[in-house]
Amino acid sequence: MKDNVYKIIEITGTSATTIEDAVNKALKRAHKTIKGLSWFQVTETRGSIDKGKVQHWQVTLKVGFEIQDS
Repeated sequence: MKDNVYKIIEITGTSATTIEDAVNKALKRAHKTIKGLSWFQVTETRGSIDKGKVQHWQVTLKVGFEIQDS
């Protein structure tokens, strides 16, 4: 097994529909610019309310990826 080194960043995804959609949108966007995404951890979930109903979700994630050799 290789001795890998990982970098962790924090990102926030948003969705008007579901928490899962917010997570998927965040990961899809991060995947466009960051190679080797390996794992994520949901660290915070919040949202806004309008007329007693959830209007919008925000989900903050820690995302890990392997640092590649040059």
